[in-house]
Amino acid sequence: MRVSIKLKFSVFLAALLILTVVVLSSLVLRGIERNQQSQIEGILSQQTRLVNLNVRQSYYTESVHLDQDVFLQRNGRRLAQELANSTGLPIALYNMTGQQVGASFASGESELVQETLDYALQNKIAYHEQGETLLYAAPLDGPDGQMGAVWIQYPVQSYHEFYTRILQLFLWAGITVVVLSFILGYLFYNRFAVAITRLKKSADFIREGNYITESPLKRKDELGELGQGIYYMSTSIQQNITAMHAEQQKLQLAIEKLQALEKQQKQYIGNISHEFKTPLTSIKAYVELLDMYKDDPKLLDDATSNIGKETERLYEMVEKVLHLSALEKYDFENQAEDVEVSALLEDACGRMRGKAEKFALNMELDLEPAVIRSDRESLMHIFINMLDNAIKYNIPDGVIRVKSELRMQERQAIIRIYNSGTPIPAEAREKIFEPFYTVNKDRARKTGGTGLGLSLVKQFVEKQGGTITLLSGDPEAGEGVTFQLMFPLADSSLQVRNKSE
Repeated sequence: MRVSIKLKFSVFLAALLILTVVVLSSLVLRGIERNQQSQIEGILSQQTRLVNLNVRQSYYTESVHLDQDVFLQRNGRRLAQELANSTGLPIALYNMTGQQVGASFASGESELVQETLDYALQNKIAYHEQGETLLYAAPLDGPDGQMGAVWIQYPVQSYHEFYTRILQLFLWAGITVVVLSFILGYLFYNRFAVAITRLKKSADFIREGNYITESPLKRKDELGELGQGIYYMSTSIQQNITAMHAEQQKLQLAIEKLQALEKQQKQYIGNISHEFKTPLTSIKAYVELLDMYKDDPKLLDDATSNIGKETERLYEMVEKVLHLSALEKYDFENQAEDVEVSALLEDACGRMRGKAEKFALNMELDLEPAVIRSDRESLMHIFINMLDNAIKYNIPDGVIRVKSELRMQERQAIIRIYNSGTPIPAEAREKIFEPFYTVNKDRARKTGGTGLGLSLVKQFVEKQGGTITLLSGDPEAGEGVTFQLMFPLADSSLQVRNKSE
């Protein structure tokens, strides 16, 4: 069973106040009681001395010296009355045998009275309370020693009434003090209880995975420091958890990337094996035929031609695989320089024009001068591969259109290479840049395509800070295939353009 701290504070405060009032009241009342007792004993002791003085004086004034016991027998009644009149208290006189020789009141005999009187006859003082009266017995001294005992009745009602009034005063005052002190103390302790409760709620709030944006307490004491510490703890936990989630996301991305790379690697190895197997199978078949028909000149010419083609295709494939692998594994330092794109494109088209004419292809150029910051050899490799790809996958008597333009607002040079070949299906657009992927396997084998050219181009383009995308076609020519290359302009090109403007 959980007991709240507010209830604990309240019970402790009430118990402490009650204990304090009870202890203080008991000590004060005990002091009053002792003071009353001391005061009564002093009064009765003084009255006893006065009685003894009067008795001795009366004894010495007798004309005939009598025995002390005889003196008390003759004068006891008179002396008791006279002493009662002088002291204002009921008095009785007893001789040494315990016999009453005189009394100013009618006294009753009891065991307690007799026991008290026996003490007095032994030269001792004894007293006890009986109702509202204090019964006091003391030795009665004569000329020759103790002659008897004096018995005095002292009213103590006024003392009892005073004690009762004080007791009632302490009772009501104690209740009032306890109630007022409890209220004030409760209000004071309640502030601490509320503060502690607020701290607990903040701790529970953090434990549930939430975080506080400020200190739960604005105090200049230890509780305020504790609240500030909880706030700092919440902030630290939030930062650590945020960092942990960020690291977890990075780890998850790394795992996904590794899984994708593993899948890509398996696919890559499978594609290499498949692509290498095709020309090797053809070469092996011609070698077996030549071994069987060594004297067939037609077979020899056909085998020599086809083995040469397949060997060339295999050599090109190996070269591109090695080049692609090197790009992925090593970060070659580019020899960046300002390159005039239109001039480089004209050079590349000049190199590939002969191959285009061999396939009866018409090459058209529409070039706008632009300067980009790039590695010249890598850029030439990109253009040659793109033009070679446009030649291989074109149609007879087709066209290749190369266009470059300058976009100053976007600070980019745009290059489009169009060929009038068969459009690439929509489902193949996302895979066209993957290694060994070809849209038409049979046509790729006829043209010597390996499916590595576009993958290499993409690698080179990205290393030059550019992008390559496949468009839906050429806006002017309609059907066909258009690749768009985008490279950031060099600072020198921007400066020249600004000066011209």
